[in-house]
Amino acid sequence: MTVGNAWSLDIKAKHEHDFRRTILIVDDEPVNLRLLGNILGGEYDTLYAQTGEEALNEIRNHKDFLSLVLLDLYMPKGNGYMVLDALRESEDLRNIPVIVFTAEKNAEVESLKKGAVDFLNKPYDSPEVIRARVSRAIELSIGSNIIGATGIDKLTGLMTREYFFQYCHEYDKFHPDQEVDAIVVNFSKFHLVNELYGRSFGDKVLQGIADGARTVARACGGVACRHNADCFYIYVEHQEDYDQIVQTVDEKLSSIMNSSDVHLRIGVYPDIYHSVNLEQRFDRAIQASNSISRNSNQTLVAVYDNRMHEKELYEARLLGDIEKALLENQFNVVFQPKYDITGDKPKLCSAEVLIRWKHPEFGFVRPDFFIPLFEENGRIKELDRYVWREAARQVKRWKDMYGASIPISVNVSRVDIFDPDLLEFLKEMVAENGLTTEDIHLEITETAYTDSVTTIIEVVNSLRDAGFKVEMDDFGKGYSSLNMLTSLPIDALKLDMAFIKDIAENNKEMSMVEFILEIARFLKVPVIAEGVESQEQFLLLKKAGCDIIQGYYFSKPVTASEFGRLIEKNA
Repeated sequence: MTVGNAWSLDIKAKHEHDFRRTILIVDDEPVNLRLLGNILGGEYDTLYAQTGEEALNEIRNHKDFLSLVLLDLYMPKGNGYMVLDALRESEDLRNIPVIVFTAEKNAEVESLKKGAVDFLNKPYDSPEVIRARVSRAIELSIGSNIIGATGIDKLTGLMTREYFFQYCHEYDKFHPDQEVDAIVVNFSKFHLVNELYGRSFGDKVLQGIADGARTVARACGGVACRHNADCFYIYVEHQEDYDQIVQTVDEKLSSIMNSSDVHLRIGVYPDIYHSVNLEQRFDRAIQASNSISRNSNQTLVAVYDNRMHEKELYEARLLGDIEKALLENQFNVVFQPKYDITGDKPKLCSAEVLIRWKHPEFGFVRPDFFIPLFEENGRIKELDRYVWREAARQVKRWKDMYGASIPISVNVSRVDIFDPDLLEFLKEMVAENGLTTEDIHLEITETAYTDSVTTIIEVVNSLRDAGFKVEMDDFGKGYSSLNMLTSLPIDALKLDMAFIKDIAENNKEMSMVEFILEIARFLKVPVIAEGVESQEQFLLLKKAGCDIIQGYYFSKPVTASEFGRLIEKNA
């Protein structure tokens, strides 16, 4: 309600005064409205209401720029308590601060419980006190709203990572003897949910995980946050077992998707003695989570233990030693031959470059251990470029020695794909060694294609436009949809060895291989089968129409000189 035209809100004036705040004064006594309007009208735009119902209408109509409500408790048509209850129950209105008019101490307690931030006594305090309390209430509200906006994840309603860590640090400060658990909840291959069912459905899945994390946190005396994408953190009092956590999150998701599609990895770091800082606790919980296979078909829990701690120290040593290893040539490249089997007699046609590391202290380090480690920590680029340069130099030597050009394929990691100077580096490397783009083939894993389809396609198209051949490596290891193959730019399809391992006449594994070969023929790209170890596998693949074979049946990975002899023999 507006009392008198002079008190109506002047919209033009609002634009003439930057950051001029608007307040609503609610009282059934016109004299009180006029009194407070005179006190506050010089600094604020004022709205007025004389009943609870009018107050709520004014609040709803002006909620986007209303900074404060001054509220009388006793009015007709809905008292002040009704207004407070309505504000508290509304998502859009609950953050508007309210100062209550009252002279009753009991009313102050009840009003606080219902969300009031301050009180003005009747009869009113001096104008200076009223203006100061109004100004302070608005200031505190703005600060609180800013913190809330930056501290809450919009999609899930959980704390953001930064706000979560601040809260946990404060909790540790005031509960130094409390045994705690750092818990990480991660949805395996979540990007496939978005790809297969759409982002809207993916958001519902994330909200389901968040609901489960929130329920667990509240039940166990803790807090939860969305760390990033599909990863959630929970910080709770120490638990003796974690079955209830698994059950709670699984139940929340089962109402959204089939339970058979719920594949969560939950990592726990129980820090009974607060032996490491908060960030390290969650790093170790992540390590426990990562120890669970991404291909697991159920929700599993892993608890950080001494074995993981030893692995963590080992990984740290390897990461710290990479620069020295590159300088001292501890890495060696080897070559696994590939044979074309489309003719009557298998013929050497190319080779894949592989890397071996002989560490001065640890001996031979498995490549399936250190390569993912370097990729995860952003160090794979240095190693890849070392391998590419060594391989290019060796191809040049073979050309000079044998006059023959045998192309070799090198692995391109996901980190390399997003490197803006990837193409320029490869072109310079080829030119420096007097080679052509036909001499160097590039292997990109299937999982890289499924991670960021649009970006990968753009990069691969630029590589192919420059003349490089691109092979999709490890096809079948991930979960890319078959129809995606029609849009992916590739020059060859490389079957993961897991497809080959169990093939036999007329079994389902062989039927799957034959199906993929048929798709490849439709796409007019050759198929490379890796991991071929027996004559039976070789004959089955040849009969089915496979083009190229790689594996121990023909040759293990060999040194440059040994491969040179194979080139000579083949010639």
